Amino acid sequence: MTGSLFKGNFWSTDIPSTIGHKTILQHLNHGRQNCEEVEDFLKERASIEEKYGKDLLSLSRKKPCGQSEINTLKRALDVFKQQVDSVAQCHIQLAQTLREEARKMEEFREKQKLQRKKTEIIMEAVHKQRNLQFKKTMDAKKIYEQKCRDKDEAEQAVHRSANAVTTKQQEKLFVKLATSKTAVEDSDKVYLQHVNALDKIREEWQSEHVKACEVFEIQECERINFLRNALWLHLNQLSQQCVVSDEMYEQVRKSLEVCSIEKDIEYFVNQRKTGQIPPAPILYENFYCPNRNAAAPGKATGTNLARRGPLPVPKNLPDDPDYSLVSDYSLLYQ
Repeated sequence: MTGSLFKGNFWSTDIPSTIGHKTILQHLNHGRQNCEEVEDFLKERASIEEKYGKDLLSLSRKKPCGQSEINTLKRALDVFKQQVDSVAQCHIQLAQTLREEARKMEEFREKQKLQRKKTEIIMEAVHKQRNLQFKKTMDAKKIYEQKCRDKDEAEQAVHRSANAVTTKQQEKLFVKLATSKTAVEDSDKVYLQHVNALDKIREEWQSEHVKACEVFEIQECERINFLRNALWLHLNQLSQQCVVSDEMYEQVRKSLEVCSIEKDIEYFVNQRKTGQIPPAPILYENFYCPNRNAAAPGKATGTNLARRGPLPVPKNLPDDPDYSLVSDYSLLYQ
């Protein structure tokens, strides 16, 4: 069954044509280029993953994130930074894995290139030999056909000059005819030899072409399978990265679940409390009060804190001897 096989679909009715072989090679070259593009894509993705991982690692280790937090929330934040650090390490590891996959793809591509080169060298030699023999055969055919035309002309000349020329001229025509017949026979033998040689070379070329088609088809199957599996593996690696990252973030979620508002408040109070007795009220002190310990106006604090009353009015008359009147007194010194 050759319905969809290379060896049954890349021929040409023109013997020296190489269109089928060139078509296959062009497709294989495109396949090699596609492998290079995927390889470069993986390398670029690896660079992105590595840069992201390093930036994330730098963020986790250098950037403070709730460094003054306390108790359960502090532990949750510590777990958060630890897991971010782990996620960063995973991205860096993923970058290394992607570079390894790109290296494997490069090795596979080079291996196919060497295998294909061996077949191409054989086919180039066969094509050269076939085309050279085809040219020789076509040249021999032209010579043979020309000799045949020369013989026909000689025969016609003999028939035309049967009664119009001398005996000597007729002899010349007969000699020419005989010579042309001999030339036809010789050229016919050479032409036939070249045809037989070409047929043998054609069979060898067809056999090598079938082998080359089989080799190239196997390579194409391997390339498609390798590239498909490489992409499948790449997606699995990305999915695994997501799973691992989610597992690490789940650790943070678990630490947040045990974070207790009440415990953190209680912890803060127990560790930082400054006292349980509020300050006493500031009392009012009257400057004129003897004990200067009176309460503020309007607030009674005890029997000894009564507000001072008005000054006493003297009962004695102004001319009482107990009172001294000072006259002609001046505050200015004379």
